[in-house]
Amino acid sequence: TMQSSGHRFRDVEHHPLLADNDTYDSSSSSSEADMAERVWFIRDGCGMVCAIMTWLLVVYADFVVTFVMLLPSKDFWYSVINGVLFNCLAVLALSSHLRTMLTDPGAVPKGNATKEYMDNLQLKPGEVIYKCPKCCSIKPERAHHCSICKRCIRKMDHHCPWVNNCVGEKNQRFFVLFTMYIALISAHALVLCGFQFFSCVRGQWTECSDFSPPVTVILMIFLCLEGFLFLTFTAVMFGTQIHSICNDETEIERLKSEKPTWERRLRWEGMKSVFGGQPSLLWINPFAGFRIRRLLLRGKKGGPEFSV
Repeated sequence: TMQSSGHRFRDVEHHPLLADNDTYDSSSSSSEADMAERVWFIRDGCGMVCAIMTWLLVVYADFVVTFVMLLPSKDFWYSVINGVLFNCLAVLALSSHLRTMLTDPGAVPKGNATKEYMDNLQLKPGEVIYKCPKCCSIKPERAHHCSICKRCIRKMDHHCPWVNNCVGEKNQRFFVLFTMYIALISAHALVLCGFQFFSCVRGQWTECSDFSPPVTVILMIFLCLEGFLFLTFTAVMFGTQIHSICNDETEIERLKSEKPTWERRLRWEGMKSVFGGQPSLLWINPFAGFRIRRLLLRGKKGGPEFSV
């Protein structure tokens, strides 16, 4: 028997599974294979604005680091090493952001709670399954309904407007990488700002940057504020995500104090299940498993999976 928490049981109690005379359109449901052939994107105004702001803030940081601090520097190798490192981290951060935003987080097919589908499940007598009354789908264990995505998401941790998507079973790895790389470039930017202020105060302000001293100070102050805020936020989020993965518990389950009805994975097993396989450099590579040709074929074959 599939067990569940109290709030799911109430969903079922007041909204039983579809009967023969239900009028939901089964043709609107998508199979797992069909969903895999579509690009995932959430049309949420707030989320899209936050996602664009994230990119603009990273581009701003890259502009200040590159054109205000590094290019005017007289130390060639200092500029090259820090420039390459910062830009590589920025590319990894934005790539992780894109993959988090455009990856299906583990959505349950909409409207699959039909009699035909349940007949195919070959349920045993007395076996209990649950239906989400909001998206009319059979609700797997540990799935939760997102009011913004308007879908049930497997192992949903939370909905993050900064990535315009839910963080769930299939994209949690990319979200963890996104928070890690943003924290790293924020720390790197703060260190570079510290060195820049020190060198400008010790030397001539007119020689430490191609911009005027007031403009240089304003740009660097804004970068320091941005770096401090993003470092604090993403470092805390990164630690929270790692803690949740190691304890095999999502943020929603923790906040609702849900009693685990599943067998918890060991800490190391939880990490391997999210990041895939044994520890390797692939764990920190947001491009792992990405196929440009497959993405193009999906776009031509199925079109975007706009979740509404």
